Amino acid sequence: MEERFLVIYGDSFLPVDFAPVWQAFERSGQPALMTVLHNEGRWDRSNAIYKNGRVELYDKTADPAMRYIDYGLSAFRRDLFEQIPDKVFDLSTLFHDLSLRGELAGFEVQQRFYEIGSPAGLADLEQYLGLHAEAERT
Repeated sequence: MEERFLVIYGDSFLPVDFAPVWQAFERSGQPALMTVLHNEGRWDRSNAIYKNGRVELYDKTADPAMRYIDYGLSAFRRDLFEQIPDKVFDLSTLFHDLSLRGELAGFEVQQRFYEIGSPAGLADLEQYLGLHAEAERT
């Protein structure tokens, strides 16, 4: 198993270049990195406070100070998971704990994500892909 790796949410389509995310993770020196999108509650409830390359707080509870949302692509060091006794756990708990300890680097992406775990999300993605394909034909 690799010492460092990327994780992508299974219900997301992410139009992002992975290389800059990986490079930011390597430069950060932190055990984990979360990609974030400036959201302001547009696509789902914002759940992160992000400043200067760091996720200062990640929490699923509503807080008006949270203007960012987790994008669905993260990077980790393997040793983080060796410290977790349970084989099944929620990544949000790990993200929350890392943010409180100041150990969660962040990388801001500019293009929205597409949640594909619902009919409405799939319709959004189909529209995006259709527009993208049409633009390439012209």
